[in-house]
Amino acid sequence: MVDGFAWYVEQRHERLCRTAFLLTRDWAAAEDVVQTSLIKAWGAWRKIESNPDPYVYRIIVNTHASWWRRRWRGEVPTETMPEGPEQRDIAGTVADRAALWAATGALPARQRAVVVLHYFADLPHEQIADVLGCSLGTVKKQLSRALARLRVDPALRELNVEAKQ
Repeated sequence: MVDGFAWYVEQRHERLCRTAFLLTRDWAAAEDVVQTSLIKAWGAWRKIESNPDPYVYRIIVNTHASWWRRRWRGEVPTETMPEGPEQRDIAGTVADRAALWAATGALPARQRAVVVLHYFADLPHEQIADVLGCSLGTVKKQLSRALARLRVDPALRELNVEAKQ
């Protein structure tokens, strides 16, 4: 049991932290969320050992939501996400990244969670529904609404127009 959990943490910690960072927008808070989530996962490890990712992602999202409701409302991110071996340069330039960061940060928490879990954690819709404890239709609706909001974001629209020229 201990070996399996230790292996899981060793293999997934960086990816879990990146996912939490995209939700919290603060690296220190993301590490705290992941640490708290892994403590909770340890208690249920025997039940989830065969497929822990959905359970751990659900704990991360729920922990972030409960902490955000209590303490993190209104905080502004103070640092950027560190580069990792798997991370691609999504936007290409610092200005593009800043615009994308601001636009995703303006999304409601549930929509941001769906976008992060789908596009950054590479989870399929069905697994996102399991993680968030909602229906597949809700995941699709939240993702559709999030993408619609991102499409009309003025800063992202400017980037799109410049990229086409």
